[in-house]
Amino acid sequence: MTQLRLLIANRGEIALRILRAAEDLGWETVALHTEDEPAALHLRAATRVRRLEGVGAAPYLDATSLAAIAREEGCTHLHPGYGLLSESADLARACAEAGVVFVGPAPETLELFGDKARARALAQEAGVPCLPGTSGATSLEEARGFFDALPEGSAMLIKALSGGGGRGMRVVRKPRALERAFERCRSEARRSFGNDAVYVERFLEQARHVEVQVVADTAGDVVVLGERECSIQRNHQKVVEVAPAPTLPADQRAALHDAALRLARAAHLQSLSTIEFLVAPGGEFFFIEANARLQVEHTVTEEVFGIDLVATQLRHAAGAPIAETGVAVAAERGPRGHAIQLRINMETITEAGLSIPAPALITRFDLPTGPGVRVDTGGFVGLD
Repeated sequence: MTQLRLLIANRGEIALRILRAAEDLGWETVALHTEDEPAALHLRAATRVRRLEGVGAAPYLDATSLAAIAREEGCTHLHPGYGLLSESADLARACAEAGVVFVGPAPETLELFGDKARARALAQEAGVPCLPGTSGATSLEEARGFFDALPEGSAMLIKALSGGGGRGMRVVRKPRALERAFERCRSEARRSFGNDAVYVERFLEQARHVEVQVVADTAGDVVVLGERECSIQRNHQKVVEVAPAPTLPADQRAALHDAALRLARAAHLQSLSTIEFLVAPGGEFFFIEANARLQVEHTVTEEVFGIDLVATQLRHAAGAPIAETGVAVAAERGPRGHAIQLRINMETITEAGLSIPAPALITRFDLPTGPGVRVDTGGFVGLD
């Protein structure tokens, strides 16, 4: 039997998370580091270590180099983690050319979900409702025309066509604010994703943000593993995640799960994806985007379903069907209890109301205690 060996093409907390899952499965691991992080914590847990030439994040963004390293190190698989090249079709293709299995969706699926206009079009074909919006890269004049055609009192959302994480996104409520918001979105999208294309859609006021976790094997069998509520956000970035979504009616939950399944099957999904929806106060819901990767907030789903999603990814990538990984049984059983993830933003607010990063040393961290309470610090050590 071939010894499975995994290259973790990432660093920090997510690299530790993947290393832990791979070790539990008996896989060998190869961890990466740049010249400026020789003592990084994730290096201690790996079977082997490989140094990348250069400093900072740039060496982790070279798809051809990462695939070549995986081949040179005798790796059978490569896991991209989240962020960096986790949704890169180029990395998935480079892995295939190097004879290494990319732990994630096929390149075609990554390209599809990476283009929000194409993802919206597929959702509509699959019968999944979408908010009114433009169908591709949108000019300022097209955005102005769309805004003028909205019902009186409506707002419009400008969104980057690529990427996510709340970047390249602005709400427009007044015509005079459109041009500045449009250019800021394009500029932010260009810096963040290398693509300044944007599109627009109607902004849904007072909506809940609910994301459905989808799991698929390489044969195309797909299962929904519940949903997460992420309505509490700051600057369009999630800060509180709850699984399952509280106060969601059973029929609405079932409809969201069904819509996510239809879209995942239409996209021929493999591995993991999160299908994201906005839920209106009246109960209507609308597809907004799909993230074809492991997400930061995957841990709350793991807690309530008792499933290790990273280990499941690895087992599916190695050829195990859903019937053998326990996912279908967990989905049928349903969630047990609730789990909450909180994100801590280390920042300072300026007099102008802008937020800027403010690194600091955490010297005290009070963890909740009590019956039925379990706390996971996400792989970090040193917090007592």
